Order: sequence, then C-alpha cells, then structure tokens
Amino acid sequence: MIIGIGKRLPVAIDMNIASNPEDIEKKIVLILKILNEAQEPTGSRLIARKMQEGGVILSERTVRYHLKLMDERGITSLVGRQDGRIITEMGLEELTNARVRDKVGLAISRIEVLAFKTTFDPQKRRGLLPANVSLYQKEDFARALEVMEAAFRQRLFVSELVAVIEEGNRIGEILVPPGKIALATVCSIVVNGVLLKNGIPMDSKFGGILQMRHGKPLRFTELIHYSGTSLDPSEIFIRGRMTSVRKMIEQGEGNILANFREIPAPSRNLVDKLILNLRRAGIEGVLSIGEISEPICQIPVDVNKIGMILIGGLNPVALAQEAGIEADNHAMSTMVDYNDLQNFSYFLEKKAAK
Repeated sequence: MIIGIGKRLPVAIDMNIASNPEDIEKKIVLILKILNEAQEPTGSRLIARKMQEGGVILSERTVRYHLKLMDERGITSLVGRQDGRIITEMGLEELTNARVRDKVGLAISRIEVLAFKTTFDPQKRRGLLPANVSLYQKEDFARALEVMEAAFRQRLFVSELVAVIEEGNRIGEILVPPGKIALATVCSIVVNGVLLKNGIPMDSKFGGILQMRHGKPLRFTELIHYSGTSLDPSEIFIRGRMTSVRKMIEQGEGNILANFREIPAPSRNLVDKLILNLRRAGIEGVLSIGEISEPICQIPVDVNKIGMILIGGLNPVALAQEAGIEADNHAMSTMVDYNDLQNFSYFLEKKAAK
C-alpha cells in the first residue's frame, strides 16, 4: 500500500508493521519464545522462518523492526555483527508473564486444540496423539519407573505406551533441561480427538478425584471444571497430594485421577466401535460409560447425552509422587507420534539392565 502526503515522496507501509498493539504484543511474545528455545544468537531470517512454521507470516524486514523495538525495551540484545539476537533476563521475565496471562481460563481451550491436532488413526495405528510430560531428576528416574510399575500392572493408565526423553532433547515445545529425564504418557484427550475426527463432539466437563471401591468407580469426591482453571486439574490434585493410588492397588479402594465427559446419545454405537479400535491399538482411556440422560458416578448428565468417565493419564506419576518422588508435570502439553512410543516394560527392563 502506497500513501503520499503532500509533496513528500511516497512511503511504503508494511501492513505487518501497521498492526494493532495487541497483535504486535503477540508477535513480540512469539519472537521471545523462539529466541528462548534457540539458546543461541538468532537472526531475523531464521526467526521469520520459525514464525511461519507457527502460522505467523512476517517478512525479515518486519522482524528486524520488531527486534529493534525489543532491543530498546531491553528484552532482547544484539550479539555480533550478523543480526543475531538473544533474549535477556528482562525478556525471560516478560515471556513468563505473557505465558501466565495466556493460561488464564485456557484449560478447556487446550483440550479443544489438542483434540483438533490429534491425527491418530487406531485402525492404521499411526498419527499424532496428545501427551502429558513429567520431568524427573536423573537420579530419581529409575526408582520412579520401579514404583510406577504397580500402576501399569493394575492398568491405571490411558496407555502402556510411553516415551522417555533424555536431557538436551525436545518433546514438542518442551526442552528437557540438564540433569532431567522426561516421561511422556498418553493423555485422555486422545479419546476426544479420535471421536472428533469421526464427527462426534465430546463435551469435556471436569477433571476430578474418583473414589474406587472393590476396583470399580464409585463417585467423584473432588472436581475442577476445565472452564474455570488455567491448569490441568490432575496437576493440582497431584501437587495437593490428594490421590491414594497405592491404596487402590493394594486394597481395591482408593482415590485416582479421572475425567468426566459427555457425548451425544445417538453416537453411542459408533463410540463403542471406536473405543474397541482404540483398545486394540493399546489405548484404554475409557473407564466407564453410562446410559442416556442417566447419572454416572453420582454426576448428573444432560438430556440426550451420555456420561463417560476417562481415567487420568498421570495416575502412574501420582503413584510415584505418593512415594516421595517429585516431578515437574506438564499435563496435556504436547503432541507425540504414535510410532515414537514404546511399551512401559521396555524402559523398565532397559533401566534394570544398566
């Protein structure tokens, strides 16, 4: 777009630069995120390419314009003569604050986004599925696996398939820090995603603490609605030490992590077929399905809906927490490829062989 003012020469206005303040701030946060992940001086060309991968199209010229503004704010710093920037301490603080703002009320939004991103086909046994990531100290990891074995043996999981990521490597957007090992477990949102891809909407209501009796689900004793929290409820319950997974394993009675969903009543037959296909592919997230408009685990269900209880993918992690093995949990945080997952027993045996 060319604008002439009086007798001055025409000035070319880059429409990417002439954005509203909120849009500019989002682009600045994305640039900060790219610089933080790069961990080395990065130039405008690479930043523009990374932004394009994230769905934001900016020219190198526009990126340089934003970087100049960011230098003036003290959140980035120019290094050397090759246009390389690094994020400053002030920039890290800005990025942290931005993430907190973005998280407010976003638990339900993250569920919807991860369900949409799910490409996993249980019949073909390939595609992307959502995962939780738990970061452990290297020296604690072998013991954590040993403790978790009881939860996997009792089938208190979404899937036996997991991934182990060593320090310095990435899983999705998460970089495993030095001295840590990451365990990726399949998230129950995979059920949302597979149903969605088959035309079945799923209403995600809440995550909670499910009381088990004689090994069967009885009732929810605690719940947190996804629309009212910025964190996955499972993270909150684990941090608050509100589970008793060990007691459930040893006595058949205890409190485990679970989630409540609703599906349209007419979809029941197709849902049953999809659940069977998921189980054949090693995904066992569905704990119980109710009847049309009937309560399930003492939770009322909307008219012409069917209630569904999904087991929490972090129950093995909760068991390790009960044993005093701490983890930094990032529930429903990223996508993993089905073919990059291995049976939990593979990693247990691998650790035992060392």
